[in-house]
Parts: sequence; C-alpha cells; structure tokens
Amino acid sequence: MTTEKLSPGMQQYLDIKADYPDAFLLFRMGDFYELFYDDAVEAAQILELTLTSRNKNAENPIPMAGVPYHSAQTYIDTLVELGHKVAIAEQMEDPKTAVGVVKRAVVQVITPGTVADSSKLDSDNNFLIALDQAGSTYGLAYMDVVTGDFYVTEMADLASATGEIRNLRAREVVLGFELDEETQQVLSGQMNLLLSPQKDALIESPLIDQHLTVLEKQVAGKLLAYVARTQLRELSHLKSVRPYQVRDVLQMDYATKSSLDLLENARTGKKHGSLFWLMDETKTAMGMRLLRAWLDRPLIDRQQIEYRQAVIQVLMDAFIERADLVEALKGVYDIERLASRVSFGKSTPKDLLQLGQTLGHVPAIRTILEGLGQPVLDQLVDRLDALPELHALITAAIDPDVPTVITEGGIIKTGFDETLDKYRVIMRDGAAWIAELEAKEREATGITNLKIDYNRKDGYYFHVTNSQLGHVPSHFFRKATLKNSERYGTEALTSLERDILEAREQSASLEYEIFMRLRQEVAKYIQRLQDLAQAIATVDVLQSLAEVAEQQHLVKPTFTDSRVIDIVNGRHAVVEKVMGAQSYVPNHIQMDETTALQLITGPNMSGKSTYMRQLAIIVILAQIGSYVPAETATLPIFDAIFTRIGAADDLVSGQSTFMVEMMEANKAIRLATENSLILFDELGRGTATYDGMALAQAIIEYIHDKVGAKTLFATHYHELTSLSDQLEHLVNVHVATLEKSGQVTFLHKIAQGPADKSYGIHVAKIAGLPDNLLARADHILTQLEQHAAQIAVHQDGGFGTVQDPPAQLDLFTAVEDHPVLTRLSQINLNTMTPMEAMMALAELQKEL
Repeated sequence: MTTEKLSPGMQQYLDIKADYPDAFLLFRMGDFYELFYDDAVEAAQILELTLTSRNKNAENPIPMAGVPYHSAQTYIDTLVELGHKVAIAEQMEDPKTAVGVVKRAVVQVITPGTVADSSKLDSDNNFLIALDQAGSTYGLAYMDVVTGDFYVTEMADLASATGEIRNLRAREVVLGFELDEETQQVLSGQMNLLLSPQKDALIESPLIDQHLTVLEKQVAGKLLAYVARTQLRELSHLKSVRPYQVRDVLQMDYATKSSLDLLENARTGKKHGSLFWLMDETKTAMGMRLLRAWLDRPLIDRQQIEYRQAVIQVLMDAFIERADLVEALKGVYDIERLASRVSFGKSTPKDLLQLGQTLGHVPAIRTILEGLGQPVLDQLVDRLDALPELHALITAAIDPDVPTVITEGGIIKTGFDETLDKYRVIMRDGAAWIAELEAKEREATGITNLKIDYNRKDGYYFHVTNSQLGHVPSHFFRKATLKNSERYGTEALTSLERDILEAREQSASLEYEIFMRLRQEVAKYIQRLQDLAQAIATVDVLQSLAEVAEQQHLVKPTFTDSRVIDIVNGRHAVVEKVMGAQSYVPNHIQMDETTALQLITGPNMSGKSTYMRQLAIIVILAQIGSYVPAETATLPIFDAIFTRIGAADDLVSGQSTFMVEMMEANKAIRLATENSLILFDELGRGTATYDGMALAQAIIEYIHDKVGAKTLFATHYHELTSLSDQLEHLVNVHVATLEKSGQVTFLHKIAQGPADKSYGIHVAKIAGLPDNLLARADHILTQLEQHAAQIAVHQDGGFGTVQDPPAQLDLFTAVEDHPVLTRLSQINLNTMTPMEAMMALAELQKEL
C-alpha cells in the first residue's frame, strides 16, 4: 500500500476491495477489467498477463494488470477452475455523463461452487455445499446454482458429512460454524475444497419449508444467503429445498463408487470404461445428468424400482415407437440451463429459439407415449406439459436467423409488432421515397442537376448550384450556404427525414425492448419448464436403459423378500463390452437363505475381483430399475454396498494401503446390516503374513456372527478355507484352473470348494519375469513348503500355536564363497587408475 495520496478512482477500488478480500476484483475501466496490488501480481502470474504499474513515477508504484472486457470470461474461467473467487465490478453509469468518478459496484461474485456462465461448463451437476453444526449433529445442504436443485439433510457426525461431500464431488463448502484446525486441514488440504464462511441465514425464504428441523432450516438458509450474496441477481429458477435422508437410497461411499468404476474409470478419471459410460444412451443433457444421479443413488423402494422396470419393458417391446422417441428427443435442448439463463437475465435470442424448438418436440414425445396405450406410462405423459402458449409466443416473436448480438436488431419476426413493422417498411422503402421526391422536384422546378444528399450536420437536403438559384421555388427553405451552392429543405423532405432517422435509430432499441419483455414473459414459466425438464429427462433415461438392455442382452431381475441371491450366468457388462462378448466368461452367483459368506480362493488374474464387482454392478443396476447382465437374476433389495477392492495408498492424508484397508473394513463392519452387501478382496495382505491372516479370520468371524451381511471375501490365505467347518453360514468357492504339461490356464469360472494351490509364480511368468528369476522363486517356494510351520485351526476358529517354527528363510540365501567374488572384494578401487580397473574387470570376467 502506498502512503501517497490516492486518486478518487483508486480509493473507490480499495473501498470495494475491502468488501471482497478473498476474491480477485476485476475493476471495469472502459474496455478493460483492471486488477491492482496483490491481485495484479498474482493474476499476472496465473494468467500470464503483462504486469505494469500505475503512478510509475511515484515512490511506490501500484502494480496493475488488465484483461479486455470482451474476452474476460476465459480469464475468469481459469481463475475459478483453479479454486479462486472472482468479483466483477462494473461501471454503473455512462462515463460520458458521469459527474466525478464513475460509479462502480460488484454485480456478481463467481466461485467454484456457483459457476453458471463458464465456457467450460459441462452437463454434470456442480454442487455447492453448506455445512453447519448443532451440538454433535451436522446439517448439510447442497444446491446446483445452474439447475436450481436444492436439498438438505442432517448427519450424525462429521465423518458422515465429509463422506457425503465426497459423494457430491463438491469444490466449495459454505461453513456456518468455526472449524477446528484439524478438520479445516481435512477439508481444504486433503479434499481440496474452497471454504467460504457464512454467518447470516435467509430462513424466512419461501424456498425453505418451515416444517424442516431447526438445523435444516439454518444450514439451508445460510446456503441461500451465500448464493444471494455472491450472485446479486434474480434467482427465480431455484427450487424449494427438499429434505432427504442418506438411508433412503442404496448407500455407497466414495471409495466404493470409485472401486466399482461407477461414474468414471478410476484409473483414467474418464467416463469411458465406467458403468455410466455403458448405460448412457441418453439423447439430452438433462437425461445424462439424471442417469448419473440414478447410478449415484440407486433406490431401495421396491415399488419405485418395479415401476421403472415396467416402463422399460413397455419401451423394449415397442421397438419402432422407441426409435421415433429417440428422434424426437434429439431435438431437445437443456431446458434446465435455459431456464436458469432466463432467471439470471443472461438468455439470448438463440436461447429462446432453442427453448421454442424444444417445446415444439414435446407434443411428438407425448403422442408417441400415449400411442403405446399402457397405463404405466400415464404419469409420465401427464408431466409432459408442452406449454403451447409459450411455444406460440416464441415461435411468433423470434426470427429463426437471429444474430448473436442482441442490440443490433434482426431478433423479432416481421408481423409481431406493428410499430417495428412500420420502422422496417420505412428503412426498406426510405431510399425509394427519397429518389421519388428528388425526381418529382427536379421535374417541377426544371433544375436538371437537382439532387438530395445527406450529412450528419444538415440531415437530408436539396443541393442547388449557384447557377440554378433562380429556379428555386418558394416552398424550399435554406439550410446552409456554401461557396458554389446552397442547401435547401422542404416540409416533405423533413417529414421523410424524420421518419427514416427515427426508424433507423428506434428500430434496434425497440427490438431490444421487445426482447426484454419476452424474456420477462418466459420467466413466468420457469417452474413449469423445470417440471417439464424433469419429465423429459426421466423419459430419456428410461429409453436409454431400454436401449442398453436390448443391445447388451440384459434381463429383468426379480426381487425377493428372502435373502437369496440367485444369478445364472451373470456378467460384468462393462468388462464384457470392453473385451467383447466372445471373450467373456459368465458366472453363476448363488447364495441361499442360510449362506452369508463366500470365501473365494484362486490365483491372481483369474477373475476373483471381476466376479465380486460383477455382483455389485448387477445389484446397482437392479436397484436403479434397470435390467441386468445375466440369464436370470433373483435378488434381495440391499440397503448398502461396502467394498475393499484393490490396493491404494492415500498419500495426501498420509495413510498407507494397509491403513486405508483397515479403515474401510472398519466402516463396513460397523455400518453394515444383514441387508447390506460387503465385498472384501485380499483383506490383510498389507501386513505380515500371520498378522494379516489373523485379522482376516477375525473379520470373517465378526461378519458371520455379528453382522450377517451377504459377503464375498477373496483371499490368498488358503488356511482360512478350513473355516467352513466351523462357520455355519460360510461356503468356499474358487476360481477353476486347468493344468496340463506344466502349463496353467485360468478358466475364469467359479467352482464350489477351496482352491488346492496358488499360481503366483505362473502369474509372474505371464508378466514376463526372467526365467532364471522364476526358477529361483520355484526353488524358494519348495523350501518354504517343506519347512513352513503348520498352522492348525481350532474348533473355535482361533489360530493354534505354531509348532517348531523354523528360522526365517532368506529369500536370497547365501551361497559358498566363489574365488572370483573373493578377489573382487579385495580390489581397492581407490588406488587404481581407470585403465587398471578396466583390465582387472576384464580379467575377472574371463576367469568367471
């Protein structure tokens, strides 16, 4: 900060900046947005701008950087993408008429959670989350500022709240309470969230139901207040807040969704290779968002699930009508986002044109569904409100060839407004009228070179040379005198001039005014447009599920109130699509009423993990109402899925593979019920053999005795297979192999009973390790098998004592000294020249 006297403009900047200390302030000055002080220094580095200074000759020049206003959005997007806030200060009056410093004010604050106009905006939801606390309970509200979706719930503890934040893939959290340093580090450091404090709440808003709990109203009100404080514009598209409970859907934490490649491929971070990728045959952005939401939060309500199944069945049976439906959906734009642009006052003529085109497709969609004559479709048909009056208004008003700029005319159709039509006739015919008047007066006066000209000072005038002044009639009046000629006007010419100039000046502004009125009229339909958007999205998702069911040969699952899992020739549909149906080996997954655990043994790369994921994928698809990849499938409805599949460190939070493994195991055994599904792959391998085996057995016993959840437990600890003798509800299965003439083939087929041996060295061979290394490994394995301690499993399932444990075998067992090694160890390299060292090495090599 300079100690020198500041100009009024810079003082204005500092006054505004004081209200937005955590944001980059873009200060509008003419055709540029300027940044000053630290904002300028940091933005210049981030955005690769030229850093200059204001008051260069002062003792402490003010750092300064700027971006052109017409291309500012790209720079704003970059800053927000990197997790920064940007405050936009606009000129609030015309600089030409301003007295003193031009008034400026912040018109919007753009944050990672409130992005609405970004060029990088995709079709996914961008949720802004608010978190508040009352005692030991946490309130969580979230909103998509673009679509207007608004939800609130209560959480029992902070761990549950942070889990929900991860699930929502949020980038910004509005905090209604003071965080301790450790929690702040978790949210901002580990989860990379922008934390924005908010003390005040808009609890009395009509969007907040007064029947919510006190904490729910409080956190929803603070989220609403933050959005109002940052957006500073009309938010009529925001929907009333909807309370929800996490337990109302199939519960899966972020790690589970990631390990199952549910919404994106965990290895690439891309959609390709995920379940979402497989199931997405949607034709609209709204449908794509809704499909993602369904996969993210499958149902547990059997009636809702079976309703979706029934609609899919109707659509599958109507192949021709479904094809027509797809064609109708292709003409549908993103109504939710168009409605938000109308609400924000950002909609363009092209937006309204797209809205009109979309409404034009709704009757066709409705007619196709009505034509199927199925009662199950009635509630969908009833929600397809075509808004005929709005469609008629837009169709009548907006020209199909509208320009991008809304201030230069060409927006409104001829015939929509009488005054505008008059202006257009004048502009179109004005030149002809001038030519006609010119010819008429030339003939009447006899002035052969009489002509009408125009300039900005004198307007339209008759040009008469000095030699013809004697022929000027009395109804001409002088407008200007030049050296060799005079300029005259007439009442008729003045009238024409007035009409033409008025038409020229007023036409564009009238069009803009008409468009603003249209936008206000459309804003009255926002609620109905949002309802229509949800209906179209639902139709789109259901047709997508029907299309995929037909393409991938999926079948309708049957639900049972018993705890029976009976899947015949089930498949992991994503793996199958990537590999090709000819290469994929299907598997039965069968667990009767009395079976709680399957203990799965078999070599790596044989398909254990795929088998386990396959069950989870089938359950998820079944519970979103979709058909599933199998010949037949009978399933209970699960309340949660817990997984530990694959090894991964959490380096950011400083947790090893084994720690992550134990934390996820702890979450599963504490939160799972007998109606949950648990998938554990190689649990316990992250520590010493006996530790890992002991923990694995103890976890199996705990799930068996205390939890009762359906569980698939894959392990390399063959010793655990004997647990089937002690645990009533545990069965052994294994991945079958074919061994012939020393060659092993993995059949990728699950068979009953335990595996008889491991094939780790064979897997290493497939991976291409050197033959001599594999031979050495085989030799060590023989030693281990001959001398390893025998571990006995007692009748109570506990580990017995180790009998006569041998000394620890060294994997790199020492061998007798070799004379070449002896000589090599005696060489003193420090006393040798490079040439002597080379000669010694050559001699040793020759001897060896």
